[in-house]
Amino acid sequence: MVRITEDLIRKRAEHNNMEISTLEEVSLHQQDVEKIEYLDKWCRDLKILYLQSNLIPKIENVGRLKKLEYLNLALNNIERIENLQGCESLKKLDLTVNFVGELTSIECLKDSIHLRELFLTGNPCTQYEGYRDYVIATLTQLKYLDGKEIEKSERIKARQNLDSITVKINIQQKEYAVNREKEKQEAEEEAKLKEEKKPGFDGRWYTDMDKQNENTSTDDKQETKTKDDDTDFWKEKTAYTPESRVAIHEHAQESKRKEEQNKKPGPDPPKRVVRLMTDDGKYLNVNEAKVDFALTEDEENNQIILDVACYKHLDTSLLDVDVQPTHVKVVLKGKVLQLVLMEEVSPDQSTAQRSQTTGHLVITMPKVKQIVKAIPAKKPTCHSKGDQLQKKETTNNHQNNRTHGGTLEVDPSAAKEVDLMVTKDKTSSIGPYQNRRKEFIERPNSEDFIDDPDVPPLI
Repeated sequence: MVRITEDLIRKRAEHNNMEISTLEEVSLHQQDVEKIEYLDKWCRDLKILYLQSNLIPKIENVGRLKKLEYLNLALNNIERIENLQGCESLKKLDLTVNFVGELTSIECLKDSIHLRELFLTGNPCTQYEGYRDYVIATLTQLKYLDGKEIEKSERIKARQNLDSITVKINIQQKEYAVNREKEKQEAEEEAKLKEEKKPGFDGRWYTDMDKQNENTSTDDKQETKTKDDDTDFWKEKTAYTPESRVAIHEHAQESKRKEEQNKKPGPDPPKRVVRLMTDDGKYLNVNEAKVDFALTEDEENNQIILDVACYKHLDTSLLDVDVQPTHVKVVLKGKVLQLVLMEEVSPDQSTAQRSQTTGHLVITMPKVKQIVKAIPAKKPTCHSKGDQLQKKETTNNHQNNRTHGGTLEVDPSAAKEVDLMVTKDKTSSIGPYQNRRKEFIERPNSEDFIDDPDVPPLI
């Protein structure tokens, strides 16, 4: 029997930071629960409670849940609607596929003035003649019954025929109760027969050797017998009752337990070995981690960049980077990403950085082979206003000389650096200047100049 415990509720309260006192919604479906308990003491603020697909035979211990709005008890063993008067805020009740045969028990829901939806599909009471009219006339606050909207004309008709329908319901309900008692007696007799058929001492004594041989053959026979019994159980025809549901559940649990016991632990399958290198020593490209990556070449900075799309919330301590001259290896949670590089890199100057927004790992690897590039010439700039005015006057003078046919003047301070003199073309009055002749300017010798004939001439 599975009990509702505090640990079980806390595990189901992860969305509420494991706090159960302020819990508003909890799901305990498919837990093999056989009794509702403690919820009205630990979780007073519950609004939604899921208990479907269990083995609950009775509605109990929910009357103190004043804020409960939705109760789901589908696929259980409930035979009577009860103990819901204290659920003042109840709006929806789901009892689909249960064993409610006492239809008159719905009268306990009259005080639930907020109840709008009721599901009784799959219960024996739905087979009664006049079932829908009786429920509609009894629970006037309902808006939907079994998922179907209740129309105004349907409600008026049900109220008019309530007395006659109630008589029919009571008669059918009593007939069902008699049949239900017979089913209970038959279930008890079958349980007794199964108890008597259980294996016991056969009256014989065995030696150790005989016992060992007997146990070996007995195990094989027992395994075969278990399979046969399991097949016979599922082929057996039984009525759909709360007892049969419990029997099916117990048989499934017993079969599972025996299967686990008979299961022989075999050797673990060999783990796949990831090869990072060939037999002749060549490194391989391996993506065991199965992560996206981008390997690009930055020609401007003469380096290779590897961008690995690591998981955003992966702890950096689970990453390991190894940069070698010919390859790079990244280990993510024990799984390898290895790439062979197209050029040799410098491991000492390589860097690895992690993005705080995307989580990507960026590895920068400078190349060993350096590329020499020409430095582009810098354009002269004017730093002062005087230089700008002088440059402007020079430009204006050049333009005037071109227009009026004047001579090109050279700054005397720069005469030492000028080797050529440009003269005007005499054949053209306005035409452009052309180089006519070259004149070398004789520079006077310095005072300490000595003319030594032994010195060879300059070439």
